[in-house]
Amino acid sequence: MPPFSVLLGTFRPDPAALALTVAAALLYAVGLVASRRRGTRWPVWRALCFYLLGLAPYVALTCGFTGAFGDQLRWAFTLKTALLFFVVPLLAGLGRPLGLARAALADHHRLRLDRVMESRAVRILGNAFVAPILGLVFFGTFLTPLLAVYRANPVVSGILSIAVPLVGLLLALPMVEAEGFQRTSSFILLEFVYVFIELLADAVPGIALRLNGTVLDGSTSWPSGVPAWFPSPLRDQQLAGDILWFIAEIVDLPLIILMFVRFSRSDRHEARGFDELSDEEMDALTRAHLRQRGE
Repeated sequence: MPPFSVLLGTFRPDPAALALTVAAALLYAVGLVASRRRGTRWPVWRALCFYLLGLAPYVALTCGFTGAFGDQLRWAFTLKTALLFFVVPLLAGLGRPLGLARAALADHHRLRLDRVMESRAVRILGNAFVAPILGLVFFGTFLTPLLAVYRANPVVSGILSIAVPLVGLLLALPMVEAEGFQRTSSFILLEFVYVFIELLADAVPGIALRLNGTVLDGSTSWPSGVPAWFPSPLRDQQLAGDILWFIAEIVDLPLIILMFVRFSRSDRHEARGFDELSDEEMDALTRAHLRQRGE
């Protein structure tokens, strides 16, 4: 393992990541100002979540040790990518950027945003069935020579630095933002059960990396001049598997909690809707339900 001075003192700017950070920070700040002008006082703690729990770790991962050594060490690249996909979007989502956009936009722009959020593509991505499949497919490519391309090609690495957290955020938003992603309680319950099933699927790429006895990406030796604390290429791959396995499994715990909260909110919303129905409306709804059951 690297010494602490290297872990904490390494910094190499990632231009793509820094550009995304500046853009996200400015857009969120503009949203704060605009929402205040429209009479909404955005909670300070949500802004701090976005900046300190979302953007700060993002910069640390892409420009710190994992970013600087990710082009050489598989475990450093895997740690960076897994956290950018699974963890950083959840933390940034606590700042509720979508809710802030709604509070800041004018009515016609808000309606346009709602139409985008209600589109088929976003609704497909915005459920717990898709996220584990995308994660399984993407991290499954770590078992191929593509992992070497991800690490060594600066263009590909820069694209991943932007695309991975953005896709992760799109998948995380339905978990942390209730409005705009309305689901029935029965659908959320089905998602809840599915998350338990995919606990096993998430572990597959990490387990395969950990248990395989050969270096899968083809880079079987280090170039000259690497630090003495570098593990062997095979051990490096095994460490990457350990990290991916652990992160993919542990992140399901907060997801399950968020889904339980989401289910409770949806159930209360549906119950309140039934309570507001008149006796005549309830009778009509019951008759329609009985007709559907009889067909």
